[in-house]
Amino acid sequence: MMAKIVKGSDFKGVVDYILDRNKGTQLVTHEGLFMESNETIAMSFNIQAQMNSKVLKSAGHIALSFSKEDEPRLTNRLMAGIALEYMERMGIRDTQFFIARHFDKEHPHVHIAYNRIDNNGNTISDRNERLRSSRICKELTKKYGLHMANGKENVKRNRLKEPDRTKYELYGILKTEVGRCGNWNVLVVNLKRQGVEVHFKHKGQTNEIQGIVFTKNGYHFNGSKVDRRFSYSKIDAALQLNRYGERMNLIPKVCITDTPNATSDAARGELVSGSLELLNGHGSSCNATDAEANLEMAEILRRKKKRKRGIRL
Repeated sequence: MMAKIVKGSDFKGVVDYILDRNKGTQLVTHEGLFMESNETIAMSFNIQAQMNSKVLKSAGHIALSFSKEDEPRLTNRLMAGIALEYMERMGIRDTQFFIARHFDKEHPHVHIAYNRIDNNGNTISDRNERLRSSRICKELTKKYGLHMANGKENVKRNRLKEPDRTKYELYGILKTEVGRCGNWNVLVVNLKRQGVEVHFKHKGQTNEIQGIVFTKNGYHFNGSKVDRRFSYSKIDAALQLNRYGERMNLIPKVCITDTPNATSDAARGELVSGSLELLNGHGSSCNATDAEANLEMAEILRRKKKRKRGIRL
């Protein structure tokens, strides 16, 4: 369950959008409004909004979206109950509203139109509303046993605009390559083949690497902004674990292989030596020995213990 919150000053526009017959609209419930027509509904909202003319954006509009997996059990009655509980927890009470269900998309969703000026002329607070909404949506999802969407995996990427479209494309590439590469050299070359440039951020004037930036389609993204798992330190730890898995024959080894569009040996060597000369010790994993793997795993465990001690302090 997810909520999208919009505020504006045009009640008529909100009413016309939600009650558009082309969306297969079904009115679910309402309160405090003259429901004869779109005009009378908007008029009802506007009359009450005049009780507090200082609030410029009194038209509230919330879209509650549910997972497609829940569609068989999401009756209008159940969706109305969830929407009303959501409103109560958000502090949207003692005011005019109506709730309608749309059938124009593959996932179930309802729209809530409400007056931010309540029946007593007070303003319904929007303080920290997005943080509160996110928490409440998660709580209601668990309470009603709804499907928990898996974040970025369920995003409709064809609907995204730039730079978000490139960001999610980059997310998919990194998820695949970081999950299968055993060292930085292989990762950088494989990313370059897919149009992704890698740049390392250093601490001051030193050679110590403390961050990473990915560039694709002219857009630049810090690793952690693509996803928390793609910060420099987390990628480095993942590559080390992949390398250990390769040496223990837990996962197949991934080496750089030639393709018709691959970089030449000379260019590849220049790329690796020029971009990654500071990453000594992270070289090819294809000829590693079990002894080296054991040493590396011991080092990983030592670092983990050190971090845990730091947290306790």
